[in-house]
Order: sequence, then structure tokens, then C-alpha cells
Amino acid sequence: MKRQRRRRQEAKKQLVEADAWGEEVDEPQETPADEPDETGWTTSTAQMAGLSRLFRAGVWALVVSGPVLGALAFLSSSAPAQGAAKPAAAATPASPVGPAGFAELFVSAYLQAGQGAERDLAPYYSGSVALAVKPGTRTATQSTVIASREVQPGYWSVTVAADVTAHDDKGKSTRLGVQYFRVGIQATGPAGAGGTEQGDTAGYAATSLPAQVAAPAALKPGGLAYETDRGSSSADPSVETARGFLAAYLTGTTELDRYTSPGTRLQPISPAPYATVKVTGVQDDSSGSVQQNVPADGTVLHQLVQVDATDQAGSPVSLSYALSLKSRAGRWEVASVDDAPVMRASSPPSAAPHTTTPSPDAFTASGSPSPSNP
Repeated sequence: MKRQRRRRQEAKKQLVEADAWGEEVDEPQETPADEPDETGWTTSTAQMAGLSRLFRAGVWALVVSGPVLGALAFLSSSAPAQGAAKPAAAATPASPVGPAGFAELFVSAYLQAGQGAERDLAPYYSGSVALAVKPGTRTATQSTVIASREVQPGYWSVTVAADVTAHDDKGKSTRLGVQYFRVGIQATGPAGAGGTEQGDTAGYAATSLPAQVAAPAALKPGGLAYETDRGSSSADPSVETARGFLAAYLTGTTELDRYTSPGTRLQPISPAPYATVKVTGVQDDSSGSVQQNVPADGTVLHQLVQVDATDQAGSPVSLSYALSLKSRAGRWEVASVDDAPVMRASSPPSAAPHTTTPSPDAFTASGSPSPSNP
């Protein structure tokens, strides 16, 4: 009896393992009636086969649902938290371009206007105006904005430099030179127009007539790096390179490639503005007083070259060019036309310039309204 029970148990075990791995086995031929085992439970081959199929279905369900559960987990982790605060958008700084342009137009109209022509200022200034000067007595031949500052949101202090010419009753004109005028400008509209509002519509208004102010103090620049004077000697190889390059650059008579370093991309002025070019002086940042031999490859030399260029009509024009030269294969080549002459290291201006950006106190003292009461 025990032996038969052991055989049935071994057969059931083999059947369960085979069903779990999808194999087929021969069922035992001997299928006696179900008998309770020692624990009191009644089992059968059909019941064990059902359990194995249920187990196999559960395994496949986990396999199939794996990617779905992974995708749900990714989406839930990447979704923004409900309570997370959104970063605040950076405020757009107000642009001075609109108020500055309006102030420049206003100053030009103001200089041209006069008694009986006060209405010409109405597009710029709506206050009461009574001018004593005769219209057309002064004009601005040129003008430009040299300083602008937002003294409070949407309210600007703008300083305009104007080249003023006076005209007398006999038609004679006298140039008075550059004069400086400060004016308060209110701006409405978006920040791009100098205002503080929303929308695309911009508007400007002057809050007073212009106030003439002092010119900014002249600034003496720091020393340049060109401490060696080469003159215009044709015996110096670096001077010869500068002469040939500038003649090609300004007259277009030869190709620039023969004077430039490999990889340098420079184009001559087109159409050529000059017929001839004469070098009148050369300074560089080398230490030797005489430089007949070209140094080792890769040596850099900075030059400041003075030239007299003659146009097609025979009129000479004086020009200055800052060049960077580099040595290669026993010759100097132009590596670049510099944006500005090279300054000596740690060479600040000798005196700080007088600022042309007015302070609020100066703005009020100039005759313009106080920023707090435009």
C-alpha cells in the first residue's frame, strides 16, 4: 500500500514538472480510485494538471504585463508633480532705443523751431510753448544720442549731441560746433519700446523743452603698444609686407593671398576706392631698433601703419591701419586687420571721463521735471 502511494506521488510530481515546462509525459497506467493521503487530503491527477496550467498562465501573465507596468511607471515618474511651482519667467529689460530715437528727433525739431512755429513741437511736447527765437535761426546738421538712462519705469533721461549751425538774416551760416541737450521722455507700450505695459502699441512724449548741458570731459587714452618707430623704410621686411598688403587692399591691383598667412580670409575693398597708396609711417611692438632679419616661424608682430591714399580724382586721404603679422618660412605675412590698435597691458585711461549719463539730482537741476513728478 505504501509502495503504491509512493508510486502515485512520484507520477504526480513528474506530471507537474512536465506541465510547467510544456512537455508531454505518459500518464501512469494505473489509476486507482482516489484515496486520502496521510494528511487527510484527497488529490487526483486531473486536479494536479489543472494547478499546473493555472501556474503556467500566471507566469505568462507576468511576462506580458511587464512592459505595460514599466511604461506606466515611467509615465508616472515623468509627470510633473501637482504641487510643483513653475519657474517665473525672467523680466524683459526695457529697451532705450525708442525713447532715444524720439529724443533725437525732438531736439532737431526744437533747434529748427521758433516764434510762430511752436506747433512744430506738438508731436513731441504737448505743454505750453512760447519761443522767442526766429524760426530757422539754428539747425542741427548732425545729431546722435550719447547717453540714455531709465530714471524710473517708463521714464527716460536722454542726452543728445547735435552739431549746430546758426543762420543770420543775410543767409550767412556759422557752425557753432557740437552742443549737448538733455530731455525727459515718457514711454508707453511694451518693454521693447521702453515702456512697462502689454501690447504692441508704443507712444512717447517729452516732459519739457530740452536743457542744454555741458559736454563730457575729454578722455586721454592709455598708451598704445607700438613703441618702436620703423618710419617708412623699405629696407625693413615687415614694412614691405604692410606696404604691399595695403596697396592690394585699397586699390585692388594685386591679390591679397601673396601677403597673407595661410587660412587668413580677407577681401579687398570693392570697388577699389583709391588709385595709389603711400606708407608714411610704421610703428610696431618689437623691442629691436633694427629688424632686417625675419625671426623664427610663428613670431607675431603688431603694427600701426599710417598711409596717404589717393583717390581717382587725385585727392589724398590719410588713414591708419592696425595689422598683426606672423613670420613663416623667412617672411612676414599679414594674419589679420585688427579691430582697433593694440593697447599696452594694464594701461588704463589717464583720467576718468565725465559721465554723460545724468544722475536724478542733475536731471532735476537741469530744468527738467523731477522723476517723481513728471
